[in-house]
Amino acid sequence: MKKIKKVLSLLVISSMVVASFAACGTKKSGETFTIGGIGPITGDAAVYGINVKNGAEIAVKEINAAGGINGAQIVFKFEDDVADGEKAVNAYNTLKDAGMHMLMGTVTSGACASVMEETNVDNMFQLTPSASSTDVLKNGNVYQVCFTDPNLGITSAQYIAGKGLAKKIAIIYDSSDIYSSGIEAAFKVEAGNQGLEIVAEEAFTADSNSDFSVQLQKAKDSGAELVFLPIYYTQATLILSQAAAIDYKPIFLGCDGLDGILTVENFDTSLAEGVVLMTPFSAESTDEKTASFVKAYQSAYNNETPNQFAADAYDAIYIIKAAAEKAGIKPDMSVSEIGTAMKEAIQQISYDGLTGAQMTWAATGEVNKQPRAYKIEGGKYVSAE
Repeated sequence: MKKIKKVLSLLVISSMVVASFAACGTKKSGETFTIGGIGPITGDAAVYGINVKNGAEIAVKEINAAGGINGAQIVFKFEDDVADGEKAVNAYNTLKDAGMHMLMGTVTSGACASVMEETNVDNMFQLTPSASSTDVLKNGNVYQVCFTDPNLGITSAQYIAGKGLAKKIAIIYDSSDIYSSGIEAAFKVEAGNQGLEIVAEEAFTADSNSDFSVQLQKAKDSGAELVFLPIYYTQATLILSQAAAIDYKPIFLGCDGLDGILTVENFDTSLAEGVVLMTPFSAESTDEKTASFVKAYQSAYNNETPNQFAADAYDAIYIIKAAAEKAGIKPDMSVSEIGTAMKEAIQQISYDGLTGAQMTWAATGEVNKQPRAYKIEGGKYVSAE
C-alpha cells in the first residue's frame, strides 16, 4: 500500500513539473496577435505572393522587436492559394483554425473576391495589400493598401495625355480577369475625356494567353503609338518578345501588375527598356525609408530586390499596427469585436509608408494616395514624373 501511495505521489509531482515546463515554454492563448496572410507562393503569380510574404515578415520582425502591438507580439502565418479562389477559401479556413485574429490578404483580386465572403460572415478585419478590384470592397469589411483598378485606369490615361506620350492608343487586356478588365474599362472612358484615340482594343483570356501575334499586328496596323497593357508581367514578357519579332516598337505602358517583369527567368530584359509602369514604389528610390527597407529585405532574402508588392505588404502590417493601437484592441477579444474596432479605427488614422504619404481610408475601404510613374532604363526603375 505504501508503495502504491509513493508511486501515485511521484506521478502527481511529475505531472506538475511537466505542466510547469509547458506553461513556461509556450504562449497562452490571448497573449499574441495572429495575423494571417494568403497569396500565391507557387504558380505563375508566385512573385507577387512571395514578395508579399517576405515584406510582411520584415515588418512583423521589426514590430515585435519594438514591443509588438499594444504590448502583444505578432504571430504571422501565411498560406499559399496559387492565385485560385477555391484554394484561397481553403487557406482562410486553415488560418482561422489556427487562431487568426486579422487577415492581411489576399494578394490577387480574384482570390480576394472569394475570401471576402468568408471574412464578411466572420466580421474579420481584412486588409489586402494588392487586390485592386472594386469588387472586393462591396461588403465593407475589406480595406486596400493598393489603388483600385478604376483609379489605375484613370491615372494612366491622364498620365499619357499630360506627358503628351501619344495620341493613338492600342489596348491589349485580359477580358477574363477582373483586375485587367476593370482597369481597361476605366482607362477607355478617361482616354476619351483626355482626347486620346483608342485605335485598337484587343482582348485575350486565360485560355489564350500565350500567342499575341494577332493583337500585336492589329495594334501595329492601326498606327498605335502606345500600347496600354493593364495585365500581369508574365503575359507582358510574351507581348514584348513577340512585338520585337515583328519589329513593332511603340511605347508600352502598364500598371502595378507589370511589376516583376525584370525577374522572369529567361526573359531578355533589354526588351523591357522604355516600358512605363504606374506603380507606387521603386526599390531604386533614395529616400531613407525605402533604402532601409530594401537593405533589410536584401539581407533577409539572398540579396533579392523587393518589388511593389513587398512594399505594399510591409505597409499593410504597419497599417494594421496603427489601426490596432488606435482601436486599443487586445488578443483576448473575439474576431468580430476586433473586426468592428479595426474598421472604425482605420478610417481615423493617417499613415506615411513606402507606397504613399498620408494614406487615409474611406468607409468603402478604398485608400487615398497618389500614384507614381516609373520608366525602365538600364534594367532599373527610374522616376518618370
